[in-house]
Amino acid sequence: MHRRRFLETLAASTLLGRLARAESLPPDLKITRIVSFDLHTRRAKFVGKNAVRGDHGQTSRDRMARLYTNMGVEAIGRCWKPKEALAPLLGQNPFQHFDLASRRMPGPLGARTMVLWDLAGRVLKRPVYELLGGTKPGKVRVYDGSIYMSDLMPQYAAKWQDRFKEEIDMGMQAGHRAFKIKIGRGKKWMDRDAGDARDVEVVETIRKHAGDEVHLGVDANNGYDLAGAKRFLEGASDLRLDFIEEPFPEQVAPCLELKEFIAERGWKTLLADGEGQDDVEAYRPFVEAKALDMLQGDMYGLGIEGILAEAAMAEPQGILIAPHNWSSLLSLFMQVHIGLVVPNFYRAEHDPLESDVLIYDDYEINDGCCSVPDAPGFGLAIDESKFARVRVNFDLRA
Repeated sequence: MHRRRFLETLAASTLLGRLARAESLPPDLKITRIVSFDLHTRRAKFVGKNAVRGDHGQTSRDRMARLYTNMGVEAIGRCWKPKEALAPLLGQNPFQHFDLASRRMPGPLGARTMVLWDLAGRVLKRPVYELLGGTKPGKVRVYDGSIYMSDLMPQYAAKWQDRFKEEIDMGMQAGHRAFKIKIGRGKKWMDRDAGDARDVEVVETIRKHAGDEVHLGVDANNGYDLAGAKRFLEGASDLRLDFIEEPFPEQVAPCLELKEFIAERGWKTLLADGEGQDDVEAYRPFVEAKALDMLQGDMYGLGIEGILAEAAMAEPQGILIAPHNWSSLLSLFMQVHIGLVVPNFYRAEHDPLESDVLIYDDYEINDGCCSVPDAPGFGLAIDESKFARVRVNFDLRA
């Protein structure tokens, strides 16, 4: 059933691309100006440690590009590319880099094509998910990925259980019904046995507070070895975990052993990994061996085209995809457009960042899902009154 739906999606995308190329793409469109700027974002809370890195803080930023054209159409998107990479687009018709039929955009931006997809959608007056093969707006399931190790922060050390309850309540009030929890304290921050025990205690505290209907997953950031991952899962066996992510550096044989361990006990916990890969082909051995249940290619690192290729590789084997996203507001928007198209999509990862410069009101998280607007492109806009105080990295003009 899923295979048939996936092929139908590809066929619809191919047809849409051909129609767009034949009837709608203006041959005289040219990019006249490119502005690079940093979009500073902020979370409602301070985020602490994971298994291997210190405090992550409360702020982040997305490097952005604004494209202006001779037809008055403008586009915006996340684009960490230097001046030298963007300059070749000046004075050019950007559609020479578009291949809507195969959903690929070869050109100077590599995987950083969000802004080009936004421009294509605005020119064609279609949302990006339509250009990717989708047919109607909708909602995509999402999870809050910001439950880090607050218990290791001095101000919460004596009341860490209360702090996790507060963070879950914050996420629930923001519309979330699924959360990812960081584990792996014994890797770096605590004695091994004490850290492993705390990992289980934290998840147990959250499960009791959140209730049975909330979906929980855990992320060890390679903070365990195979034996340690088994011990953790035994300790958390009654906590109904959706997935365990990055329990140890991914290799096919230990992943298969852990999957067998889970299956023998009748648990439904999925094994997820892959955020550190920058080449889709790196997933092939894991896909062919069915060594993972869920692939987590980074949304920005692989880009829209890479995540689509990852999904196409994984789907015939019954493997889900759940794009990794951290420190980016914009990557959420890319994920949910893909989520309307890809049948083997698990959930979008949300780093709860906010910006008062970017207008994105039509992306609403409610009851565990994010709405996806049917506006052209990604449906984003700039508050021009606030853009004046934004730091511009460079401003190129044809």
